[in-house]
Amino acid sequence: MDIRLKPLTSTTSSSNSQPRRMHSNAPASQLGFREDGPGSGPEDDPLLNDDLDNDIDLHGSGSSLDLLPTHTRQIKRYPPSRASWIKRMISGSSAAKAPRTINLNSSANHGFAANVIRNQKYNIVSFIPIVLYEQFKFFFNLYFLLVAMSQFIPALKIGYLFTYFAPLTFVLLVTTGKEGWDDWKRYQRDEEANSQMFQKLTDGGFEGIPSSAIKVGDLISIEKDQRVPADCVLLRTTESSGACFIRTDQLDGETDWKLRVAVPYAQKLVSDNAVLRLRASIYAEKPHKDIHTFVGNMSISVPSEGDHVEPLSAENTLWANTVIASGTALGLVMYTGVDTRAVMNTSFPSTKVGQLDLEINRLSKILAVVTLILAVTMVALNGFRGLWYIYMFRFLILFSSIIPISLRVNLDMGKTVYSQQIMRDTSIPDTVVRTSTIPEELGRIGYLLTDKTGTLTKNDMELKRLHMGTMSYGGESMEDVREHLASAYSARQGAEQVRYKRARDIASRVRDIVQALALCHNVTPVLPEAGDSGDITYQASSPDEVAIVKWCESVGLTLYFRDRQNIRLRTADSHMLDFEVLEVFPFTSETKRMGIIVRERSTGEIFFYQKGADTIMSKIVQYNDWLDEECGNMAREGLRTLVIGRKRLSEDALRDFNRLHTEAKISLSDRNAAVQRVISENLECDLELLGVTGVEDKLQDDVKNTIELLRNAGLRIWMLTGDKIETATCIAVSTKLVSRNQTIYQVAKVTDAMQAMDHLSNLSGKTDCCLVIDGESLQTYLERHRTEFIHVAIRLPAVVCCRCSPTQKAEITSLIKQHTGQRTCAIGDGGNDVSMIQAAHVGVGIVGKEGKQASLAADFSVTQFSHLTRLLLWHGRNSYKRSAKLSQFVIHRGLIISVMQAVFSSIFYFAPIALYQGMLLVGYATLFTMAPVFSLVLDRDVSEDTALLYPELYKELRKGRSLSFKTFFIWLTISVYQGGAIMMLATWLFEDEFVNIVSISFTALIFNELLMVALEINTWHRYMIYSEIATVALYISSMWVLKTDFDLTFILTTTFVWKTAVITAVSSLPLYVIKLLKWKWNPPSYTKLEG
Repeated sequence: MDIRLKPLTSTTSSSNSQPRRMHSNAPASQLGFREDGPGSGPEDDPLLNDDLDNDIDLHGSGSSLDLLPTHTRQIKRYPPSRASWIKRMISGSSAAKAPRTINLNSSANHGFAANVIRNQKYNIVSFIPIVLYEQFKFFFNLYFLLVAMSQFIPALKIGYLFTYFAPLTFVLLVTTGKEGWDDWKRYQRDEEANSQMFQKLTDGGFEGIPSSAIKVGDLISIEKDQRVPADCVLLRTTESSGACFIRTDQLDGETDWKLRVAVPYAQKLVSDNAVLRLRASIYAEKPHKDIHTFVGNMSISVPSEGDHVEPLSAENTLWANTVIASGTALGLVMYTGVDTRAVMNTSFPSTKVGQLDLEINRLSKILAVVTLILAVTMVALNGFRGLWYIYMFRFLILFSSIIPISLRVNLDMGKTVYSQQIMRDTSIPDTVVRTSTIPEELGRIGYLLTDKTGTLTKNDMELKRLHMGTMSYGGESMEDVREHLASAYSARQGAEQVRYKRARDIASRVRDIVQALALCHNVTPVLPEAGDSGDITYQASSPDEVAIVKWCESVGLTLYFRDRQNIRLRTADSHMLDFEVLEVFPFTSETKRMGIIVRERSTGEIFFYQKGADTIMSKIVQYNDWLDEECGNMAREGLRTLVIGRKRLSEDALRDFNRLHTEAKISLSDRNAAVQRVISENLECDLELLGVTGVEDKLQDDVKNTIELLRNAGLRIWMLTGDKIETATCIAVSTKLVSRNQTIYQVAKVTDAMQAMDHLSNLSGKTDCCLVIDGESLQTYLERHRTEFIHVAIRLPAVVCCRCSPTQKAEITSLIKQHTGQRTCAIGDGGNDVSMIQAAHVGVGIVGKEGKQASLAADFSVTQFSHLTRLLLWHGRNSYKRSAKLSQFVIHRGLIISVMQAVFSSIFYFAPIALYQGMLLVGYATLFTMAPVFSLVLDRDVSEDTALLYPELYKELRKGRSLSFKTFFIWLTISVYQGGAIMMLATWLFEDEFVNIVSISFTALIFNELLMVALEINTWHRYMIYSEIATVALYISSMWVLKTDFDLTFILTTTFVWKTAVITAVSSLPLYVIKLLKWKWNPPSYTKLEG
């Protein structure tokens, strides 16, 4: 890649961007411009009066650039200074609060934020404290830390230290290692971005500089396909027109190219080196989040002329994280680091904790209370004799297995299994689980928040309908348009002198609207390279416009050439039509329309063409009786409508308009309103209505069915998009987000608090409608009526938020979390969705046209929206059900052995003596029960087909009945019964062999747990059978190894076998009977569905 820019040998300034001048009588040669007249040249330029051979010719040869590497994105390690790193580590950074004045070519631009990207959660100092806090804020880990530490006190020591420290250490090492590895990968990604090399323009030429070293006021050259490292003002481009296209998909989520325009004064300079000789300053407003607006100006001191002021707007900016799509740009850095729009619209991730983990944490506190009550009871029954407080602490340690540390290990391993099952599911290929700690959250979702472009739609537009009042074309009839167009242009070429008549035939009407569509846009054609046989491609900031221009090409009128002053169209018979662009009025969210004034060079006729939303254009075009009805029909089909009109202008009318328009553009107060007033009064009145187009935004595969299934599953779906209201409404209708019997309630441009409350009052009585609200109105509610708004909105079946900033998306997500208490899932595919994805309980990123930023930041990465169905209804169900059953069974395993310990201590006069020690105690939770218990992660209560066919089953999961206080106390009762039965029967049946009470009770306990696992299984898996058989074999063989705990001569007797069998049967068989009766008289709902 060649890193040098081509010198701009000739440029022209468009009429719609004239700067305000003071003392503007100096010749162009004094300003450093090239003139088209004879005798003008670089030698006349006082800004470039030194040897031109030493200038920085960006595509010339022999400059200092030849010494630099040609690939500007070569990664080198240039970390930020140690001082700035320490400062950020201690105090952090925050965005500046005041506007700034940046002096060009000055060293006085200091005191601004460093241009450093930092997405790490920790640093070298904070890592250990924060990770340990995140672990020990859970009661489980804190409790076991205290129990383990108590073993250093001789009076409290029971058994071996490793019995208490090994499980806790293992859990902490696994978690800390995972967090450290994840943050190390973030650090590496940050370092790669911070070390990316760019070219800085200096007096000595271009020199390489890492992104982290870029400062406010630097002049940076950015090449095609290169990321913009900081917020810049676009000074110059290699395009002679001063235009530059950028890709903003990682900033606003839109894949369309956006047009940016260089500052006219700087663009006219003869070379980039001339910028170094300018005496200029840039005023920039204070940093804020809005990527669509910017207010500033560039003041240039011109010798013998005074100050020259160039107004700056968003079209003159290059925001950080956008990508240059055409040419090479020279930008002046004005915001860096935390002051950039990209960083200000990004929220940093927090550690996500699943609801199941929080519920288990609450249950563990109840178990702690049970442990304390049990310990106090044992001491009280002994009459608080002797050192009773020491005994109480020893009992607390003996009963510590009531809160099993193995629960954390089992749950974490189970989550890993669920994650692997998701990633290996061939029905949802290429799905990646990036956060393996919350898969069970997929089974508890109440609200789904989705992006639109690239998530619900493919962002692939196609013109489907053309309506002209008395004529309508679509589908196969589009071929008629081609025939009419060819007929009209062939007749016109044969009679060039004939003007348009009032009564036109069908062919001329078709020609008028197709020609209007081919001219009224901001599309730039890209011709294939010489020698290539490819077709013309198009670039524009709107996919609608590209779709319309492509349609024009398909019917025989091709956009062949376009710059800021000229448009050339090619007819089907290769005849060229040339037009001069006199003025362009771009589309904005406020005006909802765009217009263009052109002069046809062959006839000299001047036309003003305009297209826009039907709600706006219906007031501008001449009276008609069909527009509203047809636009409504198209909208109900999910088509995006555009109304096209035109107006013929005379030379006098154009001259008057240009004078008024120029005066309005240099107005210092309320400039935008003044400009719009001139346009409205002089152009936007009594336009001839040419017709209406209907453009379809193709939906992602199976989107309609997915939304219907998720709605039947009880999810409330919100669409949060940066697109305009009309487009979002169309997609909401076409995706069936809004069902046929639902009405649409629209709230737009609401800034008044009273008006906002009126809308809420109207909405509160409507429970079956879809709310469509724009970003401006949403901000009003968030600032003034936050609580009232969310209380009304969460009761609606669907909500569509349009023109949302990334911050607003995240804020809405947080509001829903706070006010509903339900689990939220956010899904998107662009960089603008990252904040929303990170704010939700579950974030899902789609790998698509907009890159992988959303996918990398999400908890789960999928390739299309329809995969959500299987992810939630099947994998979410299994993960939640299995984790709930596994956690309760592990708690039961700890409770039953603690009850047995309590009974044993009661027999020995309430002495705090351990029933099981050493390998028996360690083996109970590992070798002898772990495999069968853990095999519960393979269980399923319903078949895959049933879960997907009956999404209503998902509603039961959100109620949290699989793990609740009710189920907890049921398991507590079971544990008390079984523990008491085993220990008391062992004491009674083996009264004469009491010396073997340990082997007797332990054997009954192990077989009881294996039978309980079998009782809890709904669907047997081969590994479950293997684990049961292997565990029995392992336990029996261990009796020959643990000779200190097992007396083989006693164990091999028939008395031991039958009495142990009786104990096991009494403890477990009643539960089998209860389960059978329950399934007969009150079966679960899913059993009816499966027959």
